[in-house]
Amino acid sequence: MKKRVLMFLVGCAVAFTAPVAMAQTALSDLIKVDVLDGGQAADGSYLTALRLNLSKGWKTYWRAPGDAGIPPQFDWSAAENVARVDYVWPTPSVFDQNGMRSIGYHDQLVLPVKITPKNAARDVQLTGKIDIGLCKDICIPATLSVNHELDRNAPRHPAIAAAMAQRPYSPKEAGVKSASCRLSPIDGGMQIEARITLPHTGGRETAVIEPGSAAIWASETETRRSGNVLTATSDLIQVNGGAFALDRSTVRITVLGKNHAVDIVGCAPG
Repeated sequence: MKKRVLMFLVGCAVAFTAPVAMAQTALSDLIKVDVLDGGQAADGSYLTALRLNLSKGWKTYWRAPGDAGIPPQFDWSAAENVARVDYVWPTPSVFDQNGMRSIGYHDQLVLPVKITPKNAARDVQLTGKIDIGLCKDICIPATLSVNHELDRNAPRHPAIAAAMAQRPYSPKEAGVKSASCRLSPIDGGMQIEARITLPHTGGRETAVIEPGSAAIWASETETRRSGNVLTATSDLIQVNGGAFALDRSTVRITVLGKNHAVDIVGCAPG
């Protein structure tokens, strides 16, 4: 447990360390962000996307970036007429970074975003900031600004459609028969062992466990398979070191395989 926490802290230190020379490189040389319009649906919501174009060799991170990654954060508090923002994450890649695992995207990320307006008859101004990590030989934090009025009459955008098609399979699509989670106390927290009955997703499989609460940190998951049963184990601790309860219905397990990924929300006691 202590070893895993130490690796997490080392990963954070590595992620936020960059030579002084890096400060002389303009952020715009490394990444560019723009908003893709997909129009307004019959229910009043907008399907749009954030397109992040990265310089060659650079990558950025998934929502659960691994011990060596920097989790992305979005601030839409300055947006106008926005009631809710939902993200549809395309399947990420798994990288080895300084001996630790990170999960994210290289070259380009098109992140579909569903915007629910407060008033469907009014225009939506998507104004906000995105805090992300960028990595190549070094890792740096970056803040990107967005200010875009959504086009309600825009046609279906092919890049958004392609990104939507790259999302992980649902449990039904992947043939998941069951998903259970066993909890065991450990020093300073608890261990979660998820057992998922599903067909092989191809190649070397990586499972990621998200506890469903920003107040709970999950260590890098150990994944193993026996027949049609995939077992994923992770240590959980409260970020401030206190006691905590885990709601199994909010636990999210993503299985990343060579052929496809699977997104599972909720697990039964087991």
